Amino acid sequence: MKILGIEHIGIATESIDKIAPFWKQVLKLNHTHRETVDKEGVITDIYDTGRGKVELLEKIGQESSIAKFLEKRGQGIHHLCFEVDNIEEAITELKQAKIRLVNEIPTKGAEQNLVVFIHPESTGGVLVELAQKPK
Repeated sequence: MKILGIEHIGIATESIDKIAPFWKQVLKLNHTHRETVDKEGVITDIYDTGRGKVELLEKIGQESSIAKFLEKRGQGIHHLCFEVDNIEEAITELKQAKIRLVNEIPTKGAEQNLVVFIHPESTGGVLVELAQKPK
């Protein structure tokens, strides 16, 4: 698998509207867009640093993985996402290495990326996402 770089860091928050001013006005990061990912039950608010992004995550409903994360751990870093050149190859390599995946079939995430998550049990406690940009 070829890692192209850090795509984004996902940060779980109770309210994007409350925390967004820090990213927009204090750090003056370029706000690219806000998007709802219904399948994941999340609203994403994305900021580009020029060398990776920050993705604020707010739950939609109590069944969202973000809702569960917030209840268990509170606000903070939820996951680290790496961009890969070929997500199918990455999945094959991970499975061959006996790495536990949260989902073995890529799904569409924010920005139409194909994504797969690696279980924290295999990474030293960090939820890791791999993303392939649309072609």
